[in-house]
Amino acid sequence: MTRVTTVDELEWFVTLAETEHMTQAAQRLSLAQPTLSRALGRLERRVGAPLFDRVNRRLRLNPYGEIMLEHARRSLAELAAAEERIAALRDPGRGTIRIAFLHSIAAGLVPEVLRAHRADAPGVTFELTQAVGHEIVEHVRAGRVDIGLTAPRPDDDRIAWADLHREPLCLAVPAGHRLAGRERIALAEAGDEPFVTLREPIGFRRLTDELCARAGFAPRIAFEGTEIGTLEGFVAAGLGVAIVPEPRPHRAEPGVGHLRLTDGAAHRMIGLAWLRDRPRPPVVARFAEFVVARFRAEGPPDGPVTLDP
Repeated sequence: MTRVTTVDELEWFVTLAETEHMTQAAQRLSLAQPTLSRALGRLERRVGAPLFDRVNRRLRLNPYGEIMLEHARRSLAELAAAEERIAALRDPGRGTIRIAFLHSIAAGLVPEVLRAHRADAPGVTFELTQAVGHEIVEHVRAGRVDIGLTAPRPDDDRIAWADLHREPLCLAVPAGHRLAGRERIALAEAGDEPFVTLREPIGFRRLTDELCARAGFAPRIAFEGTEIGTLEGFVAAGLGVAIVPEPRPHRAEPGVGHLRLTDGAAHRMIGLAWLRDRPRPPVVARFAEFVVARFRAEGPPDGPVTLDP
């Protein structure tokens, strides 16, 4: 008789694939190592292929295992979505929404949106993940989150998208810099300056490179970081200049001047991203509608909010 793989065994396999270490995975799962080892053996017999290569007493996920990991994550995500939809039907005012969001909007946009939604739906809870843009897209694809708040728009037809906020970009310079005190600047005027930037493949780094290319130069990189706040700190320390989002009132980094860029392309569009073909629990769909309606009511300065089907 063919044995059906259980949800627990799929979760165990995902943990084992992420750690590639039997002892560490067993500890994380609070299982006895032999129990985990036997479960892996049953799963490998069921699929008819080894899922890991055994190398020097360690595990390495092989191509068969990579396929299994992709489908295991998808299956677990679908089961979680089903549970959320059932819970929402039983009690539409409650449920959990899993959101991934950019580091650079963590201090302003995200708290404001969540605060407003909690006032409207106090029974809803959130699981929050802070990440960079390409990681957020991968979380959405894999079903680890329901919605991503990210920028720029993902280049993937499987990802649905709703424009929310067109955020102007500016040039951050140290206080006392030769350009400090200006309100606006053509980026070409800073072509000889050292730049502090985000690392590739972070989407904001691509925006920086594209804007510099439009201005006719390749930036001379003095430092690469992973968070915009870090860049502004190094600008304040005099390591260089940086292209950053225009700061919100009273949130500007001390010791940094922000000059609006004259290039009409100097902006990024922040929006909602979700997997187009995955049914959204009602609690998630209502949250997306709430956020889009909130931004439409506020009247974004650079055009209306749009919502993909």
